[in-house]
Amino acid sequence: MTRPLLLSVNVDHVATLRNARGGAFPDPVDAARAAIGAGADGITVHLREDRRHIRDRDVERIRAEIPAPLNFEMAATEEMVGIATRLRPPACCLVPEKRQELTTEGGLDVLRAGPALAEAVRRLAGAGIRVSLFVEADPAQIEAAARIGAACVELHTGPYAEAPPEARGPHLARLRAGAEAAIAAGLQCHAGHGLAYDSVGAIAAIPQVSEVSIGHFLIGQSLFEGLPAAVRRMKALIAAART
Repeated sequence: MTRPLLLSVNVDHVATLRNARGGAFPDPVDAARAAIGAGADGITVHLREDRRHIRDRDVERIRAEIPAPLNFEMAATEEMVGIATRLRPPACCLVPEKRQELTTEGGLDVLRAGPALAEAVRRLAGAGIRVSLFVEADPAQIEAAARIGAACVELHTGPYAEAPPEARGPHLARLRAGAEAAIAAGLQCHAGHGLAYDSVGAIAAIPQVSEVSIGHFLIGQSLFEGLPAAVRRMKALIAAART
């Protein structure tokens, strides 16, 4: 029997909307609660160095108030490792971060990262946190992630999701090969970035992928159909593709 594919909902851009006006509304913690109530399996947040959307207190509250696994996206900096080892979320995903980018633009270059990345992985794992690295679907990068002690990789689906449907084939083939490489290296395999209703099915059909993280699309779509309805529809598309 094929195991279910988990959906972690990223609520970063609820905080983006809140911060645009100031004040406390809309509250990303309320969004997290609504997503879990609609069937999401976990919540993802990315605490950036510049705090452009999620803030420290948001992470603290989601960790304390939401009865579902928190996936804490972060750069491998001393500050973020300190926050993570204090809060001890079930999972962290280490991502590349540039101040000027609008969103994460690509995977970590694990091969050239140097000892600092390996040390961050060691410290996080030592705190009992499952460590994932956000990488391209490149077997060399995936194998490097395994060598430095990661438990999981999250494959970057952006190029696939952003391509026209008729041009997605080569991207999908690379993701499938990357998922196979992850399992061969002894890693869990997740996927995410840019996924939407029309692109999630082919990713959900990859049997090695055990979790997807989706945020921007779901938060945007919630303007038209509500967040619970968008989460339920995404879960149904995932389940249909999985079987």
